Order: sequence, then C-alpha cells, then structure tokens
Amino acid sequence: MQVYTPCVCTVAFADIDHVLPCIQSWCTRSIGVVIIPHGASSGRCESVKMAQLYVLFEHASGFGLFKVTEFEEVGVFLPQVEEAVNNASKFHSIVRLVGFKPFTSAASALENINAISEGVLTSELSAFLETNLPAVGKKSKVLLGVADVKLAAAINEALSLSVTHVGVVPEIIRGIRHHLPSYVKGLSPASMRQTELGLGHSYSRGKVKFNVNRADNMIIQSISILDQLDKDINTFAMRMKEWYSYHFPELGKIVTDNYQYSLCADAIKDRKTLSEASLEQLEEILMDPAKAQAILDASRMSMGMDISPIDLMNIERFAKRVISLSAYRAQLAEYLKNKMSMVAPNLAVLIGEVVGARLISHSGSLTNLAKYPASTVQILGAEKALFRAIKTRSNTPKYGLIYHASFISRAGVANKGRISRYLANKCSLASRIDCFSEQLTSVYGEKLKEQVEERLKFYESGDIPRKNMEVMAEALTEHNEALSRAQFNTKKRKREEIANGTEGLGEGESEESPKKKKKKKKSLLPGEVNLNGSQEQEPVEEPAQVDDGTTPKKKKKKKSLSAEAMETSFNVNGGDAADQQGSPKKKKKKNREGSIGAVP
Repeated sequence: MQVYTPCVCTVAFADIDHVLPCIQSWCTRSIGVVIIPHGASSGRCESVKMAQLYVLFEHASGFGLFKVTEFEEVGVFLPQVEEAVNNASKFHSIVRLVGFKPFTSAASALENINAISEGVLTSELSAFLETNLPAVGKKSKVLLGVADVKLAAAINEALSLSVTHVGVVPEIIRGIRHHLPSYVKGLSPASMRQTELGLGHSYSRGKVKFNVNRADNMIIQSISILDQLDKDINTFAMRMKEWYSYHFPELGKIVTDNYQYSLCADAIKDRKTLSEASLEQLEEILMDPAKAQAILDASRMSMGMDISPIDLMNIERFAKRVISLSAYRAQLAEYLKNKMSMVAPNLAVLIGEVVGARLISHSGSLTNLAKYPASTVQILGAEKALFRAIKTRSNTPKYGLIYHASFISRAGVANKGRISRYLANKCSLASRIDCFSEQLTSVYGEKLKEQVEERLKFYESGDIPRKNMEVMAEALTEHNEALSRAQFNTKKRKREEIANGTEGLGEGESEESPKKKKKKKKSLLPGEVNLNGSQEQEPVEEPAQVDDGTTPKKKKKKKSLSAEAMETSFNVNGGDAADQQGSPKKKKKKNREGSIGAVP
C-alpha cells in the first residue's frame, strides 16, 4: 500500500480517488491542494483544484453574482464567524463581486421577481449567469449557491450547473445583503430601501389582484363568517334564554327554536301584559295557534320573578341583536348560494353549497381543490384523525368534510365508506370542471348527482347503474345545446335592441324631416313641387342660370348621375317631369335661335 502526504498530514489511502472525497469533506475552499506521494519529488506532484463557489443574490435593484474565495463550512454558526460576516473588511476579503445587472424598469423588476418566486428561470437571468460564470470543464468546476430551492432546480435543469442552497450559502447571502451598498457603486441604503419598498408594494398588489379562481376568496370568507355566526348566535341565544328565564321560565320549554324564542321574548316583554289580544302576534311568530295559547296560559301561572323595567329594556335590546344576527345569517347564506352558483355550479349541485364552500375553504382555493386527488378530497378535514391512525396503526378515517353531504347519511352503515369514496371521486371531477372550463353550466353536476343516486340504489337494491361514458356523453350533448340556446338568445336580444334603436331613430328623423326640407327650399329649381304641393319659383335666380349658355352644359355633365333621381323625385311629388323641364328647354332654343340670327 502506498502512502500519500496531503499538505499537512500523512494519511494512508489506496489511490488518489480516496483522497479527493475526504479533502472535499474536510473543507469547502476554492484553493489549490497539492498532493505529494510519499517518497516522491516535488516535480511529480499533481495539483487538484476544488469547485469554485459562486453565489447568486436577487435584490429589488437587480441581480448580483459573487465569488467566494475562501470560506469555512465547519463552525459557520459560531459567534466569532457571525461577527466576521458583519465585519466589512473581512467579508470583502472572502467574497468579491463578479457582476451586477440592474433592472431597467419597475415592470422588469416585478416580472423577474414574480418568476423567481415561482421557481422559473427567466431569459434575462439565464443570459446573466452564462455571461459571468466561467466555463465548466474537466479541471475547473463551478458550484452556484442560491436562496430558493425551486430556482436551484430550474437553473440546474436549464444550464446543467451544480446548484446548492444549503451549507454556507445562507450565511454568505446574509453578509451580501448587509454589505451590498459597499459592493455596488451608486447604491445607497436610502435608495435600497426605496426600491425594496416600491417592489414590495407592486408584488403584493399583483398577488392580490391576480385571481384565477373566479373570486373563490369571497366564498372562503363567507363560509368562515357563516360558521362563526352559527357559533355566536347559539351562544347569544343560550345567554338570552338563561337571562329571560328568570322572568318567564316556561317559555323555553314551549318554544325550542332560538330565533323564534328571541322573537317571542321581544314581543312579550313583561309576561303580565299578555292578553287575548297578543295571541294574533304570537301566532304570526310561531305559525302554531296551540303554542300561542300555551304561552298565554303559562304566563298566567308562571313561577318567574318580577324584574324591573330597566332589566326588561336590556333583555329586549339583546333579543333584537340576536334577531338581527339571525336575519343577517340568512342573507349571508343566500349570498353564498348565489356565489357558489357563479363560481362552482357543478360542485354546488352535487353536494350542496355549504359543503362545497367548506371544501374550497379548507383546501385554500378552487384551483387547489381541483389539483387534489379523490383520495385526498375524501379525508379532507380529517387530517388529525388520519395522522393519529397512522401513528397508532389503527383504521384510517373514511370521510372528512363530505360526511355532511346527504348521500352518506342516506347510505347504510356497511356502505358509508364505499359511497364516500365514490362521492369524493365525483367531487374531484366537478371541481376540475368548474375550475378549468370557460363556459360554466350545472349540467355536469346534475349528471354526476344522478350517478351517485344510481350508485346508492345499486347498494340497496342491486340495480346496475349506467356507465360513466354514457352519462358524460349525455352531459356533453346537453352542455352544447345549452350553449347554442344561450348564443341564439343573445343574438336575438341584440337584434331586438338594434330594431328598437332604429325605430326610435326613424321616429326622430320623421319629426326632424320637415325642418330639413324647409332648409332645402332655397336650392329647388324653378317649377319644382314641394311635398306640400306648392310650387316655388325663383325669378331672380332664373336669368342667371338660363342666360349663361355654358352653365347648362356644365350642369348636364355634373348632373348626369343624378338626373334620374331628380326625375323620380318630381314624379313622386305629383308633378310631370316633362312639363316641368319644358320651359328651360324652350328658353335654351330661343337663345340658340337668337345667337344664330345674330350671325351675319
């Protein structure tokens, strides 16, 4: 066995391949390591250079690439090392700037930061890395350090570089962030804060506005408020019953509903004031004459204590608050129903608006719910029970939030797991249709609901359900028919609107037409007949048009296209075109005869 001496110590290895991994594990320095075989001269030594470490730093002002000349990974979290990172002179001796590419505009900065946050390598960043990183060969190796795992995977796939995000890289990035103004000329701490603040606002604004889920965040907030209102209304109703039962304890046994109890407490107030005249009001609240009569009878022999008017006033105010909360809860439930029909109609038809909204809220968005497999949708909401079952090696839960659907309660005990699995499969399909389809209809949800109903009958009676292919083909045809009807209705509506608009314009024009024709009376030729039947002659303008022998010829050339229109207009007005044009022709002949006779 040969013995090699690596720089400072003598270690026995079989060959050179065993030396390099050990040296790489000892330290991460990009320095030359000289390996001298034992007993060999210095001329026969070989130089081995380890991978050079470069660090990519993303800032609001641009991209920066730094080269780490020397850094110890062992003891990186010691207090002395952390103090050395904060020291500018020591950090500059270890890390130096290779290149910096500033962003040209705020839009470019926002685009690059959005891509980096999603783990996408932009063309701008790729060109920057290819320009500033050295060429990778057999002798020289490059190791690039980044802060994000997704970005590391994208760079490794696109540029075929060795990328890391662990080890000394986070500590180096912390030091670069601290000393960045001293590396880049013209970048002051004030300008850094300004660019960071502006980009942060733009990034947050874009994330808030960017919504591909058809406003499903409104559904998430609505179902959360609805659940909280249910808890609060129950708590307040319990407190009000306990409070009002000091005065009228028998009312709680007769009226069990919280909302009706609040209405009765607000209507009764002092039980001693109840009489036969109050029965009509109680019947309107309870919709039951027997209960109203029972309340009247119980008020006459009640065992409750007498309370002061101030206490009754406070009880009345609290009862009105409970009534208003219950009314708002009903309005919010209607709002949630309308929102679910707009955002996820198929899921709402399949399992109901409330259960569908809870699934969307628990998954975070409709897109996340669409990405989940059916097995995840089945136990969504029962994560604690699932992990407890895995830990204790017991049976896993069969259903989560979909347990509140009516299908599972209708199924038998032995078939609850089967129907929950089948229902989760259909919910997954419905959520994907709602998320990724452009024209939303509830046709697919209705067909999927029919399939679940048929599966329930199959478990109960053994009737074989239809195949999924047949049901989806029917749903597709109905969907296309519904789209064609909707397009036809829109076209018909547009035609009606256009027709109504033209009719209105025609009436307006018919009203304004006499005014326009009155204005055109000056331009009428002699002998023309107006619509009213009156002839208008302009003797002043006749000689100017007739005496000039050239003007009729020019008018004939210019009016060659409009002569027929003029004749038809004369015929419509009731005049004879030949008779009307007779006088100008005779005058023209006279002029010609006069001109001929004048020639000697």
